[in-house]
Amino acid sequence: MEHTSTKQKASKQDLFEGVDFYLIDDLLNEEHKLVRSSIRDFVKKEISPYIEEWAQDAYFPYDIVKKFGDVGAFGPQIPEEYGGGGMDYISYGLIMQEIERGDSGMRSTASVQGSLVMYPIYKFGSEEQKKKFLPKLASGEMLGCFGLTEPDHGSNPSGMKTNFKDMGDHYLLNGAKMWISNSPKADIAVVWAKNEEGRIHGLIVERGMEGFSTPETHNKWSLRASCTGELVFDNVKVPKENLLPNKSGLGAPLMCLDSARYGIAWGAVGAAMDCYDSARRYAMERIQFDKPIASFQLIQKKLAEMLSEITKAQLLNWKLGMMMNEGKATTAHISLAKRNNVAMALDIAREARQIHGGMGITGEYPIMRHMMNLESVVTYEGTHDIHLLILGHEITGIAAFK
Repeated sequence: MEHTSTKQKASKQDLFEGVDFYLIDDLLNEEHKLVRSSIRDFVKKEISPYIEEWAQDAYFPYDIVKKFGDVGAFGPQIPEEYGGGGMDYISYGLIMQEIERGDSGMRSTASVQGSLVMYPIYKFGSEEQKKKFLPKLASGEMLGCFGLTEPDHGSNPSGMKTNFKDMGDHYLLNGAKMWISNSPKADIAVVWAKNEEGRIHGLIVERGMEGFSTPETHNKWSLRASCTGELVFDNVKVPKENLLPNKSGLGAPLMCLDSARYGIAWGAVGAAMDCYDSARRYAMERIQFDKPIASFQLIQKKLAEMLSEITKAQLLNWKLGMMMNEGKATTAHISLAKRNNVAMALDIAREARQIHGGMGITGEYPIMRHMMNLESVVTYEGTHDIHLLILGHEITGIAAFK
C-alpha cells in the first residue's frame, strides 16, 4: 500500500548539522565519521520528510526495512561474513544515534533487528542457523523480533510461562509474549521459553508455523511509526534445528539486552540533540517583546543546560563504546548509560517543548513526538527503576529485586 505521506510532506527540510560542543569528533576515526554522515543523510532523505505524518497516522512504513538493510543499519557490529557491517561499537552507537535523531520508533526497528535478533543467532546459534538467517536479516529481506516480555512477566523475565516440550522429532511451544517491536511484520521471532526442567532456551520461530500468530497492538500514544504486537504460540511445532544450541539460561537473553541497551544509550542522545537543535533555531527566530526569545535569560538557561547534559552524555557514550570494543563493559556500565541518557533526553524534550510554546505540541516540530516516544524508551529493555537497582546491586552486592 502506498502511503500518502510519501508524496505530501517531502518538502519539509531537515536542517540538522550535529551537536559537538566538546570536539568529541576529534575522538572519532574516519570510518566513524563516514558512517555517521551516511546515516545522517539517509535519515534526512528517507525519514525526516515523512515521519510526522507516519506518527500521526500510526503508520509503519514497511519499505523502510529494505532501505535500512541497504544502508547497513542492521547488525553493523555483526561480522561481514554473515552479512553484517563488521564495525566496532562506536560505529554501531553512532548509527543508532542518527536513526533515533529521526525517530525512536525507527531506531527500535533497527535496534531489535541487530541486537535482539541477529546478535543471539550470531552469538548462540549454529553455523547452519547463522548462514540461513543472518544475511537475509542484514539485507532487510527478512524482519525479525525478540520475544522475552510476557503479559505477566516484564521486569521479572525469569518467571516466564512460555514453555516447550520435547516431542521426539520436534518441540511443542506454548505461551505468549507482549510488547514486541516488529512482531506484526516479522518473518522470524527469537523466542525465549522454558524446557521441561525449567531451563530457558532460545528458539527461532518462523512465520507460517501452524499455531503461531502476531496480533498487532493498537492505540499507542508512543512509537507510533513503529509496529508493536504480541507473539502467541498455540501448540507450535518448532523443528529441533531451530533451538539456539550454544547458550541457555536467563543470561542468554540478558546478553542480548545489554547490546540493545547500549544502542539505546546512543539513540536517546540523538533524540535529545534533535529537540535541542529545534529549540535553539526556534528561539533565534521567535520574536516576542520586539526581540528574539533567545535573548532572554531563562531561555538561555534552558539551552545552556540542554547543551551541558548532551555533552556529558556524549562523553559517557564514547567511553562506554571504547569499553565495549575492549570487552570491558559490564551490564551495570550499560545500565548507567541507558538510564542516564534516556532520562536526560526526556528532560530536554520537555524543556524544548516549553521553548516552542504552543507550537511545541504540533507536528510542525519534532518535540512532542520525541517526548511521547521517549516515554516508551524510558521503560523498555529495563525500566528506569530497574536500571537503578542493577546499579544498586553493583554498588552494594545486595539484589533489591530478589
